[in-house]
Amino acid sequence: MNLKIEGFPKFLRPILRYFHVVFEPPRPPHNGEVVLASLVAIVGSLVADIVLVAIGMRVFPSVKHYGHFRFSDYSKLTLIGVVIACIAWPVVTRVSSLPRWLFLRMAIVVTIVLLAPDIYILHQGQPAKGVAVLMCMHLAIALVTYNALVRIAPTHRFRRQANS
Repeated sequence: MNLKIEGFPKFLRPILRYFHVVFEPPRPPHNGEVVLASLVAIVGSLVADIVLVAIGMRVFPSVKHYGHFRFSDYSKLTLIGVVIACIAWPVVTRVSSLPRWLFLRMAIVVTIVLLAPDIYILHQGQPAKGVAVLMCMHLAIALVTYNALVRIAPTHRFRRQANS
């Protein structure tokens, strides 16, 4: 058993073990890799948004003037979400023995939670075609961000030596 989780209450230890939270992870990514991955995730997510909005307006002309398709509307929310994920990745790499495993599950949960407002506005009478495009945007942002972070800023196999 990991001594670092021994200090936690007994009821939390199985949860921490399940999620591979050990506080003795592989070596985290370099800061430069995280910065580069973050920039790629931000730019890639915004490009995906722009492309999906363009496709949505082309395929569904009835939503051409849909308010949520304004760049100023979706870009702020995209930027906030991606930046939060980019902060979360290095944290996860420092607390988990299997950071990609944990981060993938976190990304799935967060994406599902972020679909809730789309479902809400659909229920409130927003056009289904427009909301479908918004949902596709959420999925694209999750895919772009996850892949940019775990591939450009991966954990390193070998731990740093105590004397280095």
